[in-house]
Amino acid sequence: MLTMAVVIPVTGYLLQRLNTRPVFLLAMSLFSIGTLVSALAPGFPVLVIGRIVHASGTAIMMPLLMTTVMHLVPPQTRGKIMGNISIVISVAPAIGPTISGLILSVLDWRWMFLLVLPIALGALALGAWKICNVTQPSSAPIDIPSVPLAAVGFGSFVYGLSGLGEAAIHPPAISPWVPLVAGAVIILVFVLRQPHLQRQERALLDMRTLAIPAFTIPAVMMAILMMSMFGVFILLPIFLQNVVKLTTLQTGLLLLPGGLIMGLCAPKVGSLYDMHGPRWLVVPGSILFSMVMWALTLIQSDTPILLVMVAHVVLSIGLALMFTPLFTASLGSLPPGLYSHGSAMIGTTQQVAGAAGTALFVAIMTIQGKAATLSGAVSGEAIAAGVRAAFSCGAIISLGAVAAAFFIRKPKTDEGKALHAH
Repeated sequence: MLTMAVVIPVTGYLLQRLNTRPVFLLAMSLFSIGTLVSALAPGFPVLVIGRIVHASGTAIMMPLLMTTVMHLVPPQTRGKIMGNISIVISVAPAIGPTISGLILSVLDWRWMFLLVLPIALGALALGAWKICNVTQPSSAPIDIPSVPLAAVGFGSFVYGLSGLGEAAIHPPAISPWVPLVAGAVIILVFVLRQPHLQRQERALLDMRTLAIPAFTIPAVMMAILMMSMFGVFILLPIFLQNVVKLTTLQTGLLLLPGGLIMGLCAPKVGSLYDMHGPRWLVVPGSILFSMVMWALTLIQSDTPILLVMVAHVVLSIGLALMFTPLFTASLGSLPPGLYSHGSAMIGTTQQVAGAAGTALFVAIMTIQGKAATLSGAVSGEAIAAGVRAAFSCGAIISLGAVAAAFFIRKPKTDEGKALHAH
């Protein structure tokens, strides 16, 4: 997440200045090299290096995917195509833990990467054979100072957020607030620099995207969802393994139905978006999501695991009703010249929000768990108390998504084009 937060802001520039084909080949090459380095790593430090290379490729690939779809697919069928893409985006993380549990139960950890490597190389070869250029690159120069500002700013900010969760367990020598505040200041400098560069078409990350409410409101809503979702996805396994005492494989199998149902819902959600627009999907989706978040605040060590699975399934349905419409509505509101910057903006926001949600939930869980332990609670009960407190925070945050959902509308691309021309 740290690497992606650093690299994604630069992808807006890459996608605007380079053709589709070389960007794809760069992304998949980095992903494949990172996979190979991770598989052959002699120890943890080299494994981390492999994961950094890995994440660099992933950071380029997601904005590239969204930008390509926006250029190739007409507005009237974008919801359906985004729904099909959402199958992959939702099912892959769902089956990942299950497959990982199966691999680790019979094979060495290196096979986590060795089994992925031929798939990555196959995708690279297929792309080298089939991928065509679909965008028209521009020749404007890159603003060199913006690159380190973005890298250091977003990197420090996400690092500080991650440190907040860790500091609740092991107090560090340097407070995580130092990189957090430093990162926020550098991001502010970066943001203030971009409008001046926009007039020369040299902006690394074009801020004109944020001047379009039909883009900004869905982007903010996605940030809220990412905060809550990442928090849930990290806390539920902790609860199931440390309180309910399930194995990693059992935990993966328990969470599998939710991910599969999310994937099955995605194509229908996309088609409904094309027919009726986003509001009729995101409003009930946000209400379902918030209801589950509030229900999870009541979770106990003796809560039946069937109820936990049902809650996760309903949560996944709520997310399925929202993500495809939000992606499609936000990027569809932009003029074509800002597609790459909009994709990078959403990607950056998601990574920062995901890191913030993870750090916040883990910190609250740890602090409340320590307090419960001091009050005499046994280990499992203390963790359960911490998880409930963290879910309470997520439930409150989810109300912001419910409020934002009523302001989501199907984009009128003419407005975005007029603003871009202005």
